[in-house]
Amino acid sequence: MPPGSELGWGFLAGGEPAEARIGTFNYVLYQDPKWDWRAFDLHRDTALAEEKAGYLKAINPDLAAFKARGGKLLMYHGWNDSLNSAQNSINYYSSVLAKMGRKQDNWLRLFMAPGMQHCGGGPGPNQFNFLGALERWRESGAAPDQIIGSHVTNNRVVMTRPLCPYPQVAVYMGTGSSNDAANFACK
Repeated sequence: MPPGSELGWGFLAGGEPAEARIGTFNYVLYQDPKWDWRAFDLHRDTALAEEKAGYLKAINPDLAAFKARGGKLLMYHGWNDSLNSAQNSINYYSSVLAKMGRKQDNWLRLFMAPGMQHCGGGPGPNQFNFLGALERWRESGAAPDQIIGSHVTNNRVVMTRPLCPYPQVAVYMGTGSSNDAANFACK
């Protein structure tokens, strides 16, 4: 797990596995909502998972057909995600570049959100309009060079930060509030 995700590790310990993990067995592998995790058998269940994993593996780096149809892929992941490691998204993004060539930013971008947990939450910017950025990119050709993320507490924006296309990061310019996106640049 990446440094910074420690506050979300609580679900890794305790008496029962995380509900999201159990659901994979209940609904995908066994298609039985009453499947009991206590009946888990390492050899049997991992073999079954491997057998059925073909349709679960979204790791093919060859997105040439998607790109040829004019597709735009905007990926994001929170650095503090303790359910799925942020490194998984970086690895996939890197595998696409390795397969299709380094220069793919006219249709593919990855944005990493510092402090964001799994799909939201956490101390960092975790609210942003990725759908609007994707729509502008697709409809007007304006690829996002940054997306402003916000952290909201008690219905009030307390911090904004630019999210930058990977491998760039938001760098504080040295003056002004560190809670204001205007005081950062993607580098």
